[in-house]
Amino acid sequence: MNQEQLEIKTPEYVSLKFQVAGLGSRAAAFIIDQLLLNVVNILAIIVVLLIMDGSSLLPFFIFEDTLPLAITIIVLFIINWGYFFSLEFFLGGRTIGKKLIGIRVIQENGHSITLLSSFIRNLMRIIDTLPTAYFLGIIMIFFHPKHKRLGDLVAGTIVVHERKEKRKKRLTPIEKEIVSRGISRDDLIIDEWTLKAFTAKDWRLINTYAARFTQLTLVERNQFARQIGEILLQKIGQDVLGKNEQELENTLLVLYLILKDEWEFEM
Repeated sequence: MNQEQLEIKTPEYVSLKFQVAGLGSRAAAFIIDQLLLNVVNILAIIVVLLIMDGSSLLPFFIFEDTLPLAITIIVLFIINWGYFFSLEFFLGGRTIGKKLIGIRVIQENGHSITLLSSFIRNLMRIIDTLPTAYFLGIIMIFFHPKHKRLGDLVAGTIVVHERKEKRKKRLTPIEKEIVSRGISRDDLIIDEWTLKAFTAKDWRLINTYAARFTQLTLVERNQFARQIGEILLQKIGQDVLGKNEQELENTLLVLYLILKDEWEFEM
């Protein structure tokens, strides 16, 4: 079943888009969680058996005193239920399995799951597991348009995929040079009327200069900076003669940033 996109309007009138987690991803997360819990369950039972009968591991029905076993069963039930309840609340809607798969539980309004929602959602697992092996829950998730089981419906929650952070764009050589110089487009104030005096030909000129900047020798850089500066800087009322090479280069690179915003997507 395809994963649907869900758009949520928060009470603060912010629109959030999520990808609803389907049966496959939810089942994978549950299997991971259940494997972890099974390990805990087995270890706990082994410890209890060793305590009750020394080093002899006998079947449960042989013991006359079944109180320790009864206590163990209750404790294991609390651990198995409390695992989902506590982790989903304290880890922002994630169990270990959900975190590994990349899904989480949130409220239908886009906020993080609350203590009450987590309690209700996981209490309803008792019904979702009926008649066996989460049959009811699987059927609900598969056929519900938002892939909800009964616990989600009652608690007002939904399981979604984590939104992946976009990787930072790798800087180009000229962008690295600009960052290393500590300059930005705000270093040069140009009014709108002056900005309109620059043409597409001017943009191509300074764009070519910026593209070749890091490839030029120092002598070539100084020569091109003077030539291009005499053409472009007069349009913003600046004189090339009053600047040294470093100042001239910085001014042209700032001008490049400003014209880039204006012309990059116009060409």
